[in-house]
Amino acid sequence: MILDHTLGIFTHPGSEWSLIRKQRRSKTMEFLTHVPILALIPAVCFYFGVAEVGWRLGDGPLTVLTAQSALVLCVLSYLAALVGVWTFGEFITWMTTTYSDEPVDPHHGMALAVYTTAPIFLAGIVGAYPLLWLNAVVFALAAAYAVYLIYEGLPIVMNIPKERAFMYATSVITVALVLLVTLRVGTVIVWSAGFGPEYMVVE
Repeated sequence: MILDHTLGIFTHPGSEWSLIRKQRRSKTMEFLTHVPILALIPAVCFYFGVAEVGWRLGDGPLTVLTAQSALVLCVLSYLAALVGVWTFGEFITWMTTTYSDEPVDPHHGMALAVYTTAPIFLAGIVGAYPLLWLNAVVFALAAAYAVYLIYEGLPIVMNIPKERAFMYATSVITVALVLLVTLRVGTVIVWSAGFGPEYMVVE
């Protein structure tokens, strides 16, 4: 079902993780029923924010991106999000053999990647109003909740003791940070290849 468990992961994560573990679904279906939709939220909101609303730096002028520039950057960000979550899920599954005694279930790794990144995608709503401090606060809170979901959900979904799960979850978070840095570096490379932002001063 499309976007199932997404609300429950915020309201009652413990029981929701148990339901996710019992669910029989392929990793591809888990990915396709959530990530392409959730990843649209920051892409669309940030496009509106940077191309239509604009932002100011201090007392500086109101600035926007050109429509074409904003579209290219948001599409690239959307594609990067899809690749990032899929890669994240693959890494979680790959590390299962180190920390779990159970047979590897690729669905479980992908499910953890999908639902722990959901808060980040939903936080993208604030991109419609590109105020720096507001975006920073909201994304910091979303990241903190994502970390909580990893520590809470991993021992349940992977069915491993909490002591071992703590090390596993810490490794997963490290991988997430490495992926984030890699995507940022990739963004800089793409910008330098001619896809950089084009600004316009509105007033």
